[in-house]
Amino acid sequence: MTNPFHLAIPVSDLIKAAAFYEDVIGCKRGREGDKWIDFNLFGHQLVCHHVNQNNIDNSNSVDGDDVPVPHFGVVLNFDQFDSLAQNLKAKKQAFLIKPKIRFAGKPGEQRIMFLQDPSGNAIEFKAFKNLDSLFES
Repeated sequence: MTNPFHLAIPVSDLIKAAAFYEDVIGCKRGREGDKWIDFNLFGHQLVCHHVNQNNIDNSNSVDGDDVPVPHFGVVLNFDQFDSLAQNLKAKKQAFLIKPKIRFAGKPGEQRIMFLQDPSGNAIEFKAFKNLDSLFES
């Protein structure tokens, strides 16, 4: 297994963030303090830190989509991706970019979807047709 990443993100409402990451995404809660909570995000450590101000709205064009910057995400396998996409649709989550295939027929072909947490943090979930093409151009 690859080493898990650690990412700390700003959130404007810790209670809403906890509900989103636990109930919508399905993360397990870990350690926490008055102003932060650790979550297990598919084996990686995501920490939500309460702040008073949040991200600036920017984007870049990637394969025809306006991709929000900054964003973070997790590379899943196809079964995990499809299950999560189905659960998000069932929970009527609004997508920034609906589940789709990016770079079809090219190196790096992948399934992608983007959504936002209640604090406006953009999250990308993706699954590669061939994981060996993760860094191919």
